[in-house]
Amino acid sequence: MKQIRVLIVDDSAFMRKVMTDILQKDPSIEVIGIARNGMDAVKKNQLLQPDVITLDVEMPLLDGLGALKIIMEERPCPVVMVSSLTKAGAHTTMLAMEQGAVDFVAKTNGPISLDLETIAEELREKVKLAAGATVMLPAEPAKKVSLPTFIKSVEMPLSRKLVAIGVSTGGPKALKEVLQELPANFPSPIVIVQHMPKGFTKSLADRLDTLSAISVKEAEDNEVIKKGTAYIAPGGKHLNVVDQNGEWVCKLGEEDPVNGHRPSVNVLLESIATLHSVSLLAVIMTGMGSDGSKGLERLKEKKVSFKAIAQSEESCVVFGMPKMAIRTNYVNEVVHLKDIASRILSSY
Repeated sequence: MKQIRVLIVDDSAFMRKVMTDILQKDPSIEVIGIARNGMDAVKKNQLLQPDVITLDVEMPLLDGLGALKIIMEERPCPVVMVSSLTKAGAHTTMLAMEQGAVDFVAKTNGPISLDLETIAEELREKVKLAAGATVMLPAEPAKKVSLPTFIKSVEMPLSRKLVAIGVSTGGPKALKEVLQELPANFPSPIVIVQHMPKGFTKSLADRLDTLSAISVKEAEDNEVIKKGTAYIAPGGKHLNVVDQNGEWVCKLGEEDPVNGHRPSVNVLLESIATLHSVSLLAVIMTGMGSDGSKGLERLKEKKVSFKAIAQSEESCVVFGMPKMAIRTNYVNEVVHLKDIASRILSSY
């Protein structure tokens, strides 16, 4: 079995040693080099030709974001960011996802994380996942499109139309490409589950809100959902949509993870299956695993009016969730990432 060759980049000698030990406990992983800062990382990416790079966010001389940009320009390589659990760290991580990083691991606060061992398994799994992922280079800035005239004239009742999006690895960049193409007067609410830990979904929502004509926010408990707004499930909490006196309301919960996920796409879709008179567009996008497939099956069982779109393999970072959704035979169309927004609009 060919080993996954990893370059570790961190300005802390302690962190470099701990991460090396963690990764090399897996016989399928070989640490072939270390780098002390972003400049060193850029040079060793060219010299060592690693399969995966773990990249610290905060470093001297050239930080992780700057290094990532050069790596993606000179020799694209799957990158797993290692971020601190701070507001600044979360914001930078979201920018890194836009610039082509495959995934990230959140370490605890402080320059030296003594309990990094607590995320050891996550680090190993994400490195292995990254080795098989497709590197998506940063897209060109989206061209501003005029608002569709059919959107301007449509006034659909809130109780009829709803868009639900499920996404995981590669999600921040994919969500950006979809949401920034939707007009401010989009006539339905959008509910989103992005697999991401607590503390990062708020930064993701804030970032997407600045880039999109529609409003994007982290969902709040008991919040009435409104057209023209996208609601992202908070990390660590399931998002349910329930009917209260004719209005659709977000209900957040900390029930057990479903297949390792909280929030879970399945939980979201199963809650939508209980709504009356709903017409749903479900979009399953890039990500590892099968989250969302059981939800589609439940929608079918409950005879909910829905159409399902899956992101195409060539446009996914990881073609796991869309592939498993397609296998349910309840997906109506497989669509390239660049065309998903137009397909959403054409459903109105």
